[in-house]
Amino acid sequence: MITISVCMIVKNESDILARCLDSLRGIWDELIIIDTGSTDNTKEIAGRYTDSVYDHEWTGDFSAARNYALSFASCEYIYTADADEILEGENYERFLALKACLDDSVDVVQMYYGNQLDNGTVYNFDKELRPKLFKRIRPIRFMDPIHETLDLDMKVIDTDIVITHRPTSLHTGRDLGVFARMIEDGKSLSSRLQRFLDRELYLCEDQDSLERFAPYLVSAANDPERTQDEILEICTLLTRYYRICGDYLRMFDYCLKVAATENNSEICTELGHYYLNKEDYDNAAIWYYNAAHETAPILSIHAGSDVPLNGLARVYDALGMDEMAAGYRARAMEPVEIQSGND
Repeated sequence: MITISVCMIVKNESDILARCLDSLRGIWDELIIIDTGSTDNTKEIAGRYTDSVYDHEWTGDFSAARNYALSFASCEYIYTADADEILEGENYERFLALKACLDDSVDVVQMYYGNQLDNGTVYNFDKELRPKLFKRIRPIRFMDPIHETLDLDMKVIDTDIVITHRPTSLHTGRDLGVFARMIEDGKSLSSRLQRFLDRELYLCEDQDSLERFAPYLVSAANDPERTQDEILEICTLLTRYYRICGDYLRMFDYCLKVAATENNSEICTELGHYYLNKEDYDNAAIWYYNAAHETAPILSIHAGSDVPLNGLARVYDALGMDEMAAGYRARAMEPVEIQSGND
């Protein structure tokens, strides 16, 4: 049987920390909790479960905090957990079985991170595989009898274990603050981080937050190092921003840049909102219909489902077509199609 260090970073998690830790009892051989500046009784709760509670000054860098937690680990494997996660029922039993029989040649174990669509997160699928359990010390050796090279291939296995993500609030403000500091410090956003920022901003309906990032997005839209997909996402965001702030000339400028390449549900939805606001119901209906039925979303699955369907309901409300409006409203209330991903 392998031994496991559970490593966590927390801040003001007094409402949910015990729920998480109770669900992980029996999993850990060692529990390490790093507090990054709680002002509630999070540390007191953590202390009921382990003596290994340490302080770490928050710098806006999650990796730095997680690496600090890893520095205290002494078991064979490390499991990283967040306070808003729960290991429930058969998934707990599967984890215990995995712990009992895991081949110690395995470097990384991936588990599903689930329940995403219920919480308004930036993810467009209900669950995804994530590396959750990994070997603390990985031996490195040379390979090949000539032209020798280091063997850096990792042995990774996927499991059917699902960790339930059940946050009590969204982290949009916190995450946008981290992105803003990175940009202000002149740090370049990788393609992966750019996609996360794009999704965070698309979900954000606060004009001030969008305005805060607008200069960066305008610059990024003209960055030759960005891929076409990144440019399309950024121009889609700018279309949304300029519609919200009423600068329709710039809105259509970025809208046409997207439409000239590959249209998407988000752009069609924005055009639906624009024409609905102008009480041009024919055009509003056309674009909402295109968003829901003729194009695919690139930032949020809701832009291709319930959002334009509700838009169509408002159009037919305005036209006095109550039966049509009710039909679209009912469709908008249907569950969004469940997807899996590995983003």
